[in-house]
Amino acid sequence: MLIEIAPPAYDVDLDLLYATADNLSGAPIYRAPVCLLHPDAAARLRPAIALARGVGCRFRVYDAFRPAEAQWRLWHAFPDPAYIADPRLGSNHTRGVAIDLTLVDSSGQPLDMGTGFDAMTERSHHGRTDLTTDQQRNRALLLGVMSAAGWDHYATEWWHYQLPDPERYPLLTDAAIGGRMM
Repeated sequence: MLIEIAPPAYDVDLDLLYATADNLSGAPIYRAPVCLLHPDAAARLRPAIALARGVGCRFRVYDAFRPAEAQWRLWHAFPDPAYIADPRLGSNHTRGVAIDLTLVDSSGQPLDMGTGFDAMTERSHHGRTDLTTDQQRNRALLLGVMSAAGWDHYATEWWHYQLPDPERYPLLTDAAIGGRMM
């Protein structure tokens, strides 16, 4: 049901931080570093990859599908609904239609976005004017590439993009993918 997003089929760098202790919980959320998306999201990622390549960049993916069990772990670590979806309501990651990513340059260095991934502060919000010109330009570039490929942004996280109308997709557990992640 979900499609694995990994080279060489998808020209992206993977840095799946929730499979490591280097995340806001301080412990691995996932047992295995697997990047999965719903087929509709995977289809929209391809033109985004091509657009990024056209401006000399690639994507570094931090997270994509997140099983419901993982959403609960994140919620227990950081129960702030401005940044972490309440697992009782469901996350668009849990539907397989959201992706967390950034742009990297031709040498593999991430573009400066003003904060790191999962910096749960107001500086992570789109439309910030207290960032440097380069940081604003880099965020606008990411937003433009993803929007042109048909993705919606999430206002409080510059790294989060999702398909329009995500609620039409079902919430999924780890069992739905054969227990691959948890």
